[in-house]
Amino acid sequence: QVQVEESGGGLVQPGGSLRLSCAAFGSIRSMYVMEWYRQVPGKERELVARSVNGGSINAVDSVKGRFTISRDNGKNTVYLQMNSLKPEDTAVYYCRVEVELVSGGRYQYWGQGTQVTVSS
Repeated sequence: QVQVEESGGGLVQPGGSLRLSCAAFGSIRSMYVMEWYRQVPGKERELVARSVNGGSINAVDSVKGRFTISRDNGKNTVYLQMNSLKPEDTAVYYCRVEVELVSGGRYQYWGQGTQVTVSS
């Protein structure tokens, strides 16, 4: 079994920065995809950024140049550095990972979400 734990959310003023962390724990052989999503009430969850085997993309145009995804494979951890935050970035941020287990098979797991609130 794999557990995914997010941290780093909170309240920040517009223009400020936060760094989210997402760590996966368990019998993991390999990490493939590591992603950050966000969701606001009444809207669908949207992909913010993706890291795939060393490559990375920002999926949402509104965060390009402001958000950066990175990963530490040795720690099974993915980060989302968020700079120049705007009120419209307010959301619950979720981490999703795709892993290969030591016992075999490839599975996806979600974290519980961390709230990011951008407000003065």
